[in-house]
Amino acid sequence: MIGAFPAGLIGIAQAAQRTLPPVDLWNPPNCGAIDILIRADGVWLHEGSPIGRKELIRLFSTVLRKDPDGYCLVTPVEKLTIGVEDVPFRAVAVTRRDGDLVFITDVGDETVAGPDHPIRVEVSPDGEPRPYIHVRGGLEARIERSVFYELVEAAQRDETGALGLRSGGVWFELGRDQ
Repeated sequence: MIGAFPAGLIGIAQAAQRTLPPVDLWNPPNCGAIDILIRADGVWLHEGSPIGRKELIRLFSTVLRKDPDGYCLVTPVEKLTIGVEDVPFRAVAVTRRDGDLVFITDVGDETVAGPDHPIRVEVSPDGEPRPYIHVRGGLEARIERSVFYELVEAAQRDETGALGLRSGGVWFELGRDQ
């Protein structure tokens, strides 16, 4: 299946395995779209079939960027737009380190909640919370339900009665009583 992906994209992603490349500094021309979709449940599809290799998903995640015109995979010489149903990542675990909340995403990114990585909670039309955390460069992870329950269990009320947590010196509201 690798042969179906542009060779330049694979090479850049492989080089970025241990560190994130400076995708925000690259301004290649848009070469069109590639049939990759990240579903709302976190499954990455290529031409309608799930990409089964976690290593390949991790590699692609390192060259993912959100531009004003949507999500794209970028290299220094090409930009390919992709589809994303909600946000590209899932926060699948959380722990406390030195009093801060540290989230782990489904692609292995580690993010410490704070002023540069805020937590936000939307409410869906059916009244369910939809929590997110900023990961990097405009990319967010949806906080999985089980992880959100851990946050709610550890949360405290502030002086206004809002339920929330502190991390990185910032108070993050998780919700209010209706």
